[in-house]
Amino acid sequence: MPIESSSHGGPPPGPATLRILLVEDSEADAKLVSRELSRIGQPVEFERVDDAEAMRDALLRGPIDAIASDWSMPRMTARAALALVQELRLDIPFIIVSGTIGEERAVDLLRAGARDVVLKDNLSRLNPAMLRELAEKRERDAKRDAEERARESDERYRVLFEGSPMPQWVYDSATLAILAANEAMVRTYGFSREELAAMTLLDIFPEEDVPALLDELPHEPYEQGRIWRHRTKDGTILTTEIYAHPIEFGGRDARLIVANDVTERRRLEEHLRQSQKMDSVGRLAGGVAHDFNNLLSVILSYCEMMLDGMPADTPMRDDLGEIHGAAKRAADLTSQLLRFSRQQVLKPQVVDINEELAAMDRRLRHWLGADIDLVTITTKPLGRVRVITGTIDQIIMNLSLNARDAMPTGGKLTLETSNVTIDEDYARQHLGVKPGHYVMLAVTDSGVGMDKATQARIFEPFFTTKALGKGTGLGLSTVFGVVKQSGGSLWLYSEVGKGTTFKVYLPRIDDDDIEPVEREVPLRSLRGDETILLVEDDDQVRTVARGILTRSGYTVVEARDAAEAIERSADLPDSFDLMLSDVVMPQMSGPELAKRLANEQPKMLVLCMSGYTDDSIVRHGVLDARMAYLQKPLTPVALTRKVREVLDAEKQRKE
Repeated sequence: MPIESSSHGGPPPGPATLRILLVEDSEADAKLVSRELSRIGQPVEFERVDDAEAMRDALLRGPIDAIASDWSMPRMTARAALALVQELRLDIPFIIVSGTIGEERAVDLLRAGARDVVLKDNLSRLNPAMLRELAEKRERDAKRDAEERARESDERYRVLFEGSPMPQWVYDSATLAILAANEAMVRTYGFSREELAAMTLLDIFPEEDVPALLDELPHEPYEQGRIWRHRTKDGTILTTEIYAHPIEFGGRDARLIVANDVTERRRLEEHLRQSQKMDSVGRLAGGVAHDFNNLLSVILSYCEMMLDGMPADTPMRDDLGEIHGAAKRAADLTSQLLRFSRQQVLKPQVVDINEELAAMDRRLRHWLGADIDLVTITTKPLGRVRVITGTIDQIIMNLSLNARDAMPTGGKLTLETSNVTIDEDYARQHLGVKPGHYVMLAVTDSGVGMDKATQARIFEPFFTTKALGKGTGLGLSTVFGVVKQSGGSLWLYSEVGKGTTFKVYLPRIDDDDIEPVEREVPLRSLRGDETILLVEDDDQVRTVARGILTRSGYTVVEARDAAEAIERSADLPDSFDLMLSDVVMPQMSGPELAKRLANEQPKMLVLCMSGYTDDSIVRHGVLDARMAYLQKPLTPVALTRKVREVLDAEKQRKE
C-alpha cells in the first residue's frame, strides 16, 4: 500500500528516486518514519506492508532500494521479514526501526544480517544510517559489476592483471603449474617469466610449509586473505597475504592469485605487540615493587632504630644485622624493578659516555677475566647525554657481564661509541624510535648468540637463561628500563653461534641545554622542632614514619588519606611547616592534596614519597620541580635527612 512520495521541496538535479519499503503495521508510525526519511536529500517513494505475502509481492515487483522494518507486528516479525529477503537472495539494506526492541534482540538481528537498529524515539539516527547503507550497497553493486565486466572481457582482464602493482599469477588447479605471472610478480620474487613458466606453485614456498599448503589447497578459493610465507629467488622469505579466485584460463580450471607483501606490516605489528607486552609487564613490576617498598620501609626502619639503640655486645644484634642486610638486598631488587617499569623519580645529570668507559676500564677487565679480549672503540668528540646518575655504569656493566656469560670459553668483547643521526626511514622500521641526533653505545660479543624465542623475552624481568641460582634475571630488564627512562632506545641483533650486539641510543644534547650543577648544602643536624602533616594510607608505613619523626623532635599530625588531611588542615590553619605525603593514594594524590591545602597552609612545604609514581607525576623521570621527592623504602636516616634538606633549603632561601 503506497503511503506517499517526497522530493523534499523538489528533486535536486540528477538523483534517482529511492524506493523504500516500510514493514510496519501502524500507519501513524509509518508516516512518522517516512516523514523522517523524506529529509534524506533526494526524491523518495514509500510502500508500506505488514505481512509476508504483501512483502513478497513488493520485493518481486522491485526494485526496492532499502527496507525499514518494525520489530514486532501482529502478522509478522522483523526476523521473518529479514528471512524473506535472504530467501529471495536480495541485497537490500535492512534497518530495524522500533520502539520496543531490547538490546539482546537487537544484537541477534544484527548477527542475522540486519544492517542497523534505530529506536523510534531517536529517529535522528535513521537518515545517516540509511545513507551509509545505501552508499555501501552502491559500493557492493559496483564491485559486482566490475567483476562481471572483467569476466566478460579477457582483454580487460589482461590490462588489470599486468598493470597491477601487486604480484599476481595464475596456476593450474590440477597440476599446480604456473600459467601466467604479471610484472609485479617478476619484480617482487626475482624469477624471470621463463623461470616461472617452468615452476609449480610449490616452488615458491619454503620446503617446511609445503605440507600445510597441500592440506589447504582443497579449500581454495579464499577471498578474505590468507597468510603464507613465500620464497624469492635469492632465498628471502616474504610474509604474504594471499587472495585466491577461481577462473577459467585457456580452457583449464585455474586459480588467480593476488599477493600482498605484508612482511613489513607483520614486523611492525610484532614490534607493537612486544612493546605492549613490555609495558604490561612494567606496570605489573611497578605495582609489585610499590607494595614491597611499603613493607621494606617498615622492616628497614624498625631494624635501624633497634640497632641504633642496642649495645654492641647484645647477642641479638648480629641477627638484626642479617635481617637488615636481607632487607637492603630486597630493596635493591625492587629498585631494579622500578627501573624496568620506568617508575622511579630521579634527578638526571649530563655525562660523557667516553669518560664513563675510561673510568670503568680497569674494573671491567678485572670482572671479565683474562680469557676475554676487551676492545674499546670511541668516537671523539662524542656528544653528551642526560641520564640518571649511575645509568651508564649500570648499562655497561650489565651488558658486559651478560656478554661474558655468553662466552664461557673466552672470546672478544667490543665496546663502541659514536654520534649517529636517526632518519625517518630508520625510525619507521624501528617502532618507538624518533628521528633525531643520538649517542650510540654498542656492546658486541663473539659468544653463543640467541635464538628468536630467547630474543623475544630477553628484556622481561626474572627471565634468564642461566642455571638456577646463577642470576636474578633483572640485569637486562634494568638496562631496558633505564634506557627507556632516559628517552632512548635499545636494539638487539643476534644469531645462534655468531654472537650478539646490543645497541643503545641515547638522545644527544647540545651545550646550551646543559644546566649548571647545584651545590649540595651540608646539613647541620637531622633533628628539628617543626610541625609536619603526615599523610599515608598504609597504616604500618604511617606508624613507622611518625615514630622516626617524633624521635627526631618534630611534632607530627597524622592523616590516613586526603579527606582526613583536609580536616586536620581546617582544624589547624597555617600550622604546618611541611606536608609529608604518599604520592598515590585513594581519592586524591599527594601533589593534588598539596594544591588543595595551599591557601590554608601558605608556609607549608611539600615532600612526596612513594614506592612508585603514576603517569600524572612522572614526567621524563623527574618530579615537578616545585615538590621534593623521597623514594621508598624509607629508612630513619634517609627520611630525616630529606625532611631536613627541604626545611633548611627554604630557610636559606628566605635568608
